[in-house]
Amino acid sequence: MQNVDLIIIIFYLAAILALGILSTRKTQMSSVNYFLAGRSLNWVVIGAALFASNISTIHLVGLAASGFEDGLVWGNFEWMASVVLILLGLIFAPFYFRSKISTLPEFLEKRYSSKSRSFLAFMAILGALFVHIGMSLYAGAIVFKSFFGIDVSISILIISVITATYTIFGGLKAVVITETVQAVVLIIGALVLTLFAINALPEIGIHSLSDFKDHIKPDQLSMIRSGENAGNSGLSWYSIFLGYPILGLWYWCSDQTIVQRVLAAKSEDDAQKGPIFAGFLKILPVFIMVLPGIIGYVLFKDKISTSNETLPVLINELLPVGIKGIFAAALLSALMSTIAAALNSCSTLVAVDIAKRLKPSLSDQKQVNIGKWVAVVVMILAMAWSTQGGRFNSIFEAINKIAAALAPPIATVFLFGVFSKRGTKEASLVTLILGFILGMTCFAVDFIPTLSGKPSIITTEWGIPFMMQAWWLFCICTGIYFIVSYLTPRPDKAQLTYTWDNPLQFITGKKFQGIQDVRFWAGLLLLSIIILYIIFQ
Repeated sequence: MQNVDLIIIIFYLAAILALGILSTRKTQMSSVNYFLAGRSLNWVVIGAALFASNISTIHLVGLAASGFEDGLVWGNFEWMASVVLILLGLIFAPFYFRSKISTLPEFLEKRYSSKSRSFLAFMAILGALFVHIGMSLYAGAIVFKSFFGIDVSISILIISVITATYTIFGGLKAVVITETVQAVVLIIGALVLTLFAINALPEIGIHSLSDFKDHIKPDQLSMIRSGENAGNSGLSWYSIFLGYPILGLWYWCSDQTIVQRVLAAKSEDDAQKGPIFAGFLKILPVFIMVLPGIIGYVLFKDKISTSNETLPVLINELLPVGIKGIFAAALLSALMSTIAAALNSCSTLVAVDIAKRLKPSLSDQKQVNIGKWVAVVVMILAMAWSTQGGRFNSIFEAINKIAAALAPPIATVFLFGVFSKRGTKEASLVTLILGFILGMTCFAVDFIPTLSGKPSIITTEWGIPFMMQAWWLFCICTGIYFIVSYLTPRPDKAQLTYTWDNPLQFITGKKFQGIQDVRFWAGLLLLSIIILYIIFQ
């Protein structure tokens, strides 16, 4: 790393810190302004913020590592996300916006009960701590060590202090404004690296696609694989199309860290179009994040000892002075946007779903102060967890294994909450509790034996990859939900105002308004994904 690159990185960090703090200097910090940006976000900002809060350093490091190890098959997490974002925009966003909720657990209270709200708030905080912040810190520390030779623990501390500062002082508005800038920097940085990687191929005698295929692993360019060709990833076509929707329903449709941007929309139209815009952006990572990992395998497989080193090696070997600093800034963009989003969501969950309910007379200012202290505590806990990132084969795999444990019960109660008029408050609570216990048990027996060096029980002895774990846990949770529902009294009329009258109402319920209609753009996005799958099958 040259002085020019260091100057670029330091300037970028200072600029983002200043932007985050100054963006809210004239804003009165009421709870609505701090936690929901005054409900003022348009669809462009919502879509960019959804993309930036999702694409963390985990994605940049993890998708490159997964591309190196297994190939384009990991890109299914990106294209399938586009499909689930359609569900968020068309099915869930209208209910979220009309109910004027501040948190997703609050929606569960309106649809089910206060007990379901409390338990979901607990699960959401765990998800933010373990998935969004902890693993992001570890991914960032790997990059810092590669660039600067700084110890992982010191890197984690530096990143935490910078990101927490503007998040704690500025609230959600500071987060989404910096996320919009960071989304642009992130896409440009990833695109630049991809172009440099492609440009390096002729230097080793690769001049065509057929030449390229001769130097890669079998099926490394396939998006869809059979069970026999799934390899170590376990990502067969059926595990992707059965398992990912469960992870996606939790992550994109019912996770506070992500959906908080939709809750802050200034209109229902913005709340719906924002996720669709994010869905179009999610097409890009396959080409600018996974593909470079495959090219890294062709160019530097002898220099890369573990797959998590793929991205740092690509940067150090391919990018010239100055450009390297810009890409480092893109990595920091991805890292800080995800951590900031998760910190703000944790603050919101504790202040609104716990503190305000325990003491209804709590003032706006005290809610904001509680939120700030929560961010500090969560950051400290996430720093401790982040040191466990090296226990997994790849960072991207790590976050999805954790998600596979948390997602099924949450996906169940949200999905059937808006589609089934028979779902009861008792069914919601029992499903959340039992589903959480089952998920954590699966994660524990899959993770803890790995620490001692013994084979994992689930993935090795039982032969159940984490995506299929998510599917089977969802099936169990669905059974629990409907059994309990039919054994308990029907929900009252007020609760059913948060349920669609029929399964197709979200499509047929309004008069079509042409190119301005969100359903037009949702259909175009779905068609684009189908065409891409046909091309890359």
